[in-house]
Amino acid sequence: MAEFYLDFEKPIAELRTKLQELSQISSTHPGDAMANCIKMLEAQLDETIRNTYANLSSWQRVQLARHPERPYALDYISRIFTDFMEFHGDRRFADDKAIVGGFARFNGAPVMVVGTQKGRDMRENLFRNFGWPSAEGYRKAMRLMNMADRAGVPVITFIDTPGAFPGVASEERHIGEAIAVNLRDMFSLSVPVIAVVIGEGGSGGALGISVGNKILLMENAYYSVITPEGCAAILWKNRSFAPRAAEALKLTAADLTKLGVADEVIDEPMGGAHVDYDTAAKNLKAALEKNLKALQKLSVEELRAQRYDKFRQIGQVAENTAAALEAAPEQE
Repeated sequence: MAEFYLDFEKPIAELRTKLQELSQISSTHPGDAMANCIKMLEAQLDETIRNTYANLSSWQRVQLARHPERPYALDYISRIFTDFMEFHGDRRFADDKAIVGGFARFNGAPVMVVGTQKGRDMRENLFRNFGWPSAEGYRKAMRLMNMADRAGVPVITFIDTPGAFPGVASEERHIGEAIAVNLRDMFSLSVPVIAVVIGEGGSGGALGISVGNKILLMENAYYSVITPEGCAAILWKNRSFAPRAAEALKLTAADLTKLGVADEVIDEPMGGAHVDYDTAAKNLKAALEKNLKALQKLSVEELRAQRYDKFRQIGQVAENTAAALEAAPEQE
């Protein structure tokens, strides 16, 4: 059970604390009255949990996507795949620890797995650059995907990053060009590509490894052109408007499914994926099995065409020109 609680989870934390205290008292002073109190408190806790997570706002889901105890790429890789062999380096400059990748077996069949990786504590976060990939990370990712293309094995990517690293060193190594090359070359891959947003899916940092035939989102993940804080800073000149920006961006899994950006929402355990890693991984594995099976029936030409058409359709809107002209004010 998670020990870290978000602000909106405080009522749940308080009830759990009271329940633990009563359980300790009951162990030394057993009785029917105490047992009834514990039973009533457990019922109240269950109801509070259901009500809390059934009515989450967009901002609260963003907070869950960033939960420090949430499973990261390597947590899912260890539970879903076998024989994972990590590859390092972009063969040009360095090895970016914010992106991991390599061959693995999925239900006995070879696949290429690539993902962004965060750290659990300060030491790990410094090692992983807080999950902000640099130019060499995207070049490493594309090197591995091209390797998978030559080997004829599917590519599965896990996205969990607030964005690409915006530092001077990153710009000096042309991170914009590295992401652009990934966008171009991923459309040309001849193998199935499935992108899964497991936590944060921010800006071009996420898009750089998510040009897939299928885009899947964990229930409490988000996928957006910009973080809510960044959007608020631009529009309102104040990051405190982040909750309002989160609502306007339509960045949740449910919103993106309605808009046709996400293909499927993967259920998480009640309370979030951090509550039960194994159940979250089991649900993700089932979604991967279903989607990979469908994609493997397509030819190379069909895979490329489907991937291209999918992204061409994102953002298309129907506009009633006649109605717009009638509604427009007359100009002298």
